[in-house]
Amino acid sequence: MTNGSLIPRGLDLCRHSWDVILQKGPSKIQFWFIALAIGVASGYAAVAFMTGIELLQTALYGIDDPNRLHSFAATLPWYWVLLLPAVGGLIVGYILTRFTPDGRVRGPAEVIEASAMKEGRVEPRAGLASIAASLITLSSGGSSGREGPVVHMVGMIAGWVSNRINADGITGRDLLGCAVAAGVAASFNAPLAGALFAMEVVLRHFSVHAFAPITIAAVSGSVISRTHFGDVTEFTLPEAGMLAFYTELPAFLILGLVCGLVGVTLMRSVFLAEDFANRMQGLLRLPAMLRPALSGLMLGGIAIFFPHIIGVGYETTSAALSGDLILQEAIVFAVLKVLAVSITMGGRMGGGIFSPALMTGALTGLAFGLIATAMFPNNSGSETLYALAGMGAVGAAVLGAPISTTLIVFELTGDWQTGLAVMVAVSIASALSSRLVDRSFFLTQLERRGIHLAAGPQAYLLAMFKVSGVMKSPDHPRAPPEDRVRRALNEALFVAPGDTLEKAMPLFERSNSDFLAVVRFGESDQAPEVLGVLLHVDALRVYNRALAATAAEEHS
Repeated sequence: MTNGSLIPRGLDLCRHSWDVILQKGPSKIQFWFIALAIGVASGYAAVAFMTGIELLQTALYGIDDPNRLHSFAATLPWYWVLLLPAVGGLIVGYILTRFTPDGRVRGPAEVIEASAMKEGRVEPRAGLASIAASLITLSSGGSSGREGPVVHMVGMIAGWVSNRINADGITGRDLLGCAVAAGVAASFNAPLAGALFAMEVVLRHFSVHAFAPITIAAVSGSVISRTHFGDVTEFTLPEAGMLAFYTELPAFLILGLVCGLVGVTLMRSVFLAEDFANRMQGLLRLPAMLRPALSGLMLGGIAIFFPHIIGVGYETTSAALSGDLILQEAIVFAVLKVLAVSITMGGRMGGGIFSPALMTGALTGLAFGLIATAMFPNNSGSETLYALAGMGAVGAAVLGAPISTTLIVFELTGDWQTGLAVMVAVSIASALSSRLVDRSFFLTQLERRGIHLAAGPQAYLLAMFKVSGVMKSPDHPRAPPEDRVRRALNEALFVAPGDTLEKAMPLFERSNSDFLAVVRFGESDQAPEVLGVLLHVDALRVYNRALAATAAEEHS
């Protein structure tokens, strides 16, 4: 067979394979190759985002090493430190008001929502605007993290691929998990944590069928990161922590409680700042475009005296993990970081919350460790071990992800010898914080918008089905007689076709009725038009099928 005949046959084979993928979905082997491609693309996307932040910070602040941003910012003229975040906020405000319907930055919460309720599809237009806004925020002095924007950005990559291959819900969610795993792995150089983060936080289950492709994507994303940045850990500890098991372990239990409360304080501060900003914006009739600019001006005012709040904060986190801060500095910097993050996110400037949680946790742990080791010097190890455990504990409390956060801490520092202390603090902090908020920062965000993912599928699946897709026409053989429908209208037992089963099911429960009228309202002086009926048995059948499908996916 000649080379001339091989090429057409190869092209025909590729076209046939593509047609099969579009019609029947990818096979397991094909899916793994798609996961690999998504992992590579997501890894490069994360690298590009981090590189973009460094380049912009270098251009704006004139610094050669972005990892020492706050030290260099302390040497700049005060007016530059004050105005730069404000100008950045003004640009962010223009982008968000121009390209998003609500002026709000998208992040991991929207990715989690897409996984649960939108078959893994993330909205692209608002997502691109959010990435640009977060890039400018982090480069111009905003106090937030880079991981949240990366998660949303790679989620858009997965959604684009899912649309190209007409992926069903399960495939779309798995592709989303692959992208998130690769993005997180590339951001932290942490493939283990990236894979578990995708399953624990985004997919919110550990199905066997998704493990292999997600692992492939996480490894490929990490390889891309190491190719560009080297195989180095984000933080370096000065010495291995020493843990006196029987005498010191109770201190880490107490640290877990403290960190759980600090994590809840951080989350609630952000929500309070957002609510306060919403009220003030309404009272003052402030244009949405100016909200991030005013927040940036407030951040600049704080940064004149405390430049530690600028950006991701890895320099201060490293100082805490190295024990280079005194007790007063650790406490003050932790309080100011919570304030700065609240201003940044409440002002809708962009960025994520995980890196600030790591910094706040490291500072909290260091402060706790300095006090504990001073009180019991003969029974204590290094205070830097408390900083490491605190970093993981607050991070886990905020993410609601104790497993992946513990692994992220290990992979960020390269210290696997102190796992016991970290695990104890993380588990206690996660258990406490999950009782005081809706499991995590992201799920609480969604709960505040009326999206009930924290309670599980039984709570949010009803919101996925509209009445119009389940209702029966008035002349259907199973429809009740017209006089019964009229009585239901008089008793307010009706729904609109655009309503969801989430609204209909409580009406069924309260009334003990076997049907609801489906009506459309016209003018105020016109009687409602009866379009059909929603049978209770049909609503239950749809709900049960959705629950069964979800359980099958989670246990496959």
